[in-house]
Order: sequence, then C-alpha cells, then structure tokens
Amino acid sequence: MGILSGNPQNEPLHYGEVFGAWSFLLTSKAAVAGYQTKVNHAGDEDLRKLLMEAIDQCQQEMKQIETILKDNGVALPPTPPERPNARLEDIPAGAKFMDQEIAAALSASIAAGLVACSQMIGQAIREDIAMMFGQFHTQKAALGGKVLRLNKEKGWLIPPPLHLNKTEE
Repeated sequence: MGILSGNPQNEPLHYGEVFGAWSFLLTSKAAVAGYQTKVNHAGDEDLRKLLMEAIDQCQQEMKQIETILKDNGVALPPTPPERPNARLEDIPAGAKFMDQEIAAALSASIAAGLVACSQMIGQAIREDIAMMFGQFHTQKAALGGKVLRLNKEKGWLIPPPLHLNKTEE
C-alpha cells in the first residue's frame, strides 16, 4: 500500500487541490453576489427561479468546500456582503440588466463552473475531492440544461452562424 492509500480525509491536500478549491470558493462567493443582484433586475419569473436555484447550488457547494479547507487549516477567502432586495420598478431603465443579458451571463457562469469542476477532477489525487467536484459538475450541467431550455423557450438564445453542409450539384 502506498502513502496515499488510506482514508482520503486523512490524506493531505496537495497545493493544486488547495488552490483549486480556494479559487472555486472565491469565485462561487462572487457569483452568489452577482446572482443576488441579477435577481433584482430580472423581470421574468422563470429566470428569477433559475437564479435562485443557482444561488442555492452555490451555497451548498461553498459549505462543502469551506469544511474541507477549514479541516486542512486553509484560511477562507472573504465573503461579499449579501445583496439587498430591490424592486424592479425602482431600477432606472438605463441601469437595468435585460432578462436576455442575465440569462446569457448565467449560461456563461455555469459553463465556466463546469470547466473549473473538470479541472479539479483531473488534478485531484484525493478521491473525496474528485468525487465532490464530480457531483458539482453533474449539478451544474443539469442547471445549465434548464437555462438552455429557458433561453430557447423565451427566444433569448442567439446561435452562432449555422453551418449547413450543402454540396453543389
């Protein structure tokens, strides 16, 4: 048996796992603040629900990562303050995010999260870390599917030019 073949929780984190988890936590905290702000700007109720789901998902992920980092003596990144609730009508028209902009930003954020999860899965040597980020990846992919469906249903999806392979006759 090798040095890292026991209970994963008793194994040390390597520097890549520490940095990746810490960076993921920092980014998740910033994402929650951004999502909270965007909830105030969203007029579409379905979009608001997906933003709230994204907030809940991030908060669950953050709790798990914070526990691991604390257990390993790693200082946590700062947490931005909670964003207050605002009435959509109180936000001036020129300062308001449009629903399709919010949905596009949410899609991009989820896509970046998928990449970060995949990177952590690939660099982790502790099975519990790889499994945790695998779980996050699966949850983010499911949420991303919901956002894609919403973008299509609402007509907010702007596809790139479509490639139609036509041969000349």
